Amino acid sequence: VQLQASGGGLVQAGGSLRLSCADRRRLFSNNGVGWFRQAPGLEREFVAGISWNGASTTYPDSVKGRFTISRDRVANTVYLQMSNLKPEDTAVYYCAASRTSFSPTNYAQYNQWGQGTLVTVSS
Repeated sequence: VQLQASGGGLVQAGGSLRLSCADRRRLFSNNGVGWFRQAPGLEREFVAGISWNGASTTYPDSVKGRFTISRDRVANTVYLQMSNLKPEDTAVYYCAASRTSFSPTNYAQYNQWGQGTLVTVSS
């Protein structure tokens, strides 16, 4: 596993969490990175993406205004700051490196995946 995701946990509705995705071997500094989530019985869902240089970010409407993706190119880490969390945000969150310098919303465009970190939001 080339990407290490961390930061998940249990939080009450309205709370915040910050997820981290570390590229410890510096393999993906020129790739876009995306965060996805998957709840039981549901398909994997794109929640945020960032381009290789951090200049471009993308969010679906379901998280826009609540989630913020950022990238520290010195630390080779991508962060997902999640605020105003809702019970429907409960899922396993994955980070992934895309095949290009950008971060498309289609998970098929990503070929390197982290191991996932569980986020549970209680009501």
